[in-house]
Amino acid sequence: MSSDSNSRFTSSTRTMTNAQTGAGVEIDAGLREYMLRVYNYMTSGLVLTGLIAYFSANTPAILNMLYVAGEGGNLQPTGLAYLVMFSPLAFVLVLSFGINKMQASTAQAVFWAFAAVMGLSLANIFLVYTGASITRVFFITAGTFGWMSLYGYTTKRDLSGMGSFLMMGLIGIIIASIVNMFLASSALHFVISVVGVLIFVGLTAYDTQKIKLLYMEADSGEVMTKKAIMGALTLYLDFINLFIMLLRLFGQRR
Repeated sequence: MSSDSNSRFTSSTRTMTNAQTGAGVEIDAGLREYMLRVYNYMTSGLVLTGLIAYFSANTPAILNMLYVAGEGGNLQPTGLAYLVMFSPLAFVLVLSFGINKMQASTAQAVFWAFAAVMGLSLANIFLVYTGASITRVFFITAGTFGWMSLYGYTTKRDLSGMGSFLMMGLIGIIIASIVNMFLASSALHFVISVVGVLIFVGLTAYDTQKIKLLYMEADSGEVMTKKAIMGALTLYLDFINLFIMLLRLFGQRR
């Protein structure tokens, strides 16, 4: 009798263990699919931005609308150029505050439009820096971003504590950048770039972990797509800002 009870208990335990293992495998598979979707959106957005930036920089008709020759032959941005520069912020705000009211297809369209406008706003880097240095810095950025994102995804350490510190640092460099628009200090420009690299390296790991923790197996396809788009937007901004800061430090001017 005792032997029979032990057998039934062992069988039940194995069944429960197998069920838990199966559930864990399903969650892992779902999480991987979710994160892959995030990275696919982010990568596609970066590719679109890069293509439009390169095409715009090599199309005189577009450049003539965005820039005019100033004193000494330097290119000066037009009113349209300033509009293009600040337009990405509007798209980010629309997605950040309106994502819950949008259909997933609408959110996708807004994300692609954002990436396209970012391409227009970044066209000037091809006029300021050499193609070789842009390529070199891009691969440095990709390697750094990839390593830190992998760390954020795999680490067991809770990175939430560094989030508030990084956000304060981000606000600090934004304020410093605005001030330096009037001071035009090369020393402050260098400090902002160095601190900016450190902040966006940290944010890459922090944001990756935060995006990972937002995954819920019970989410519908619509909700999952929206989360993936917002995650992609966050990592996209981390990558672009890290790239710009590194380009300021290591880019070779024409």
